[in-house]
Amino acid sequence: MAECHPVGFQWVMEAKERGAKVIHVDPRFGRTSRLADKHIAIRAGSDIVWLGALIRHVIETDSYFKEYVVNYTN
Repeated sequence: MAECHPVGFQWVMEAKERGAKVIHVDPRFGRTSRLADKHIAIRAGSDIVWLGALIRHVIETDSYFKEYVVNYTN
């Protein structure tokens, strides 16, 4: 994101300055990885599996804003 969307990435860095943890998941190590608190190097092509696992975790642990999901998504 730091390389491709530097204007948007400024908001990530501002959130980090306020205490947010930044985790960068990407097969390659780049500028975004350097600035993140943690870089998770996944194998190329496994991103959909990782995303599915993340979604499952969020649903199973009820870690989402239910009112928003019910009112603004299908």
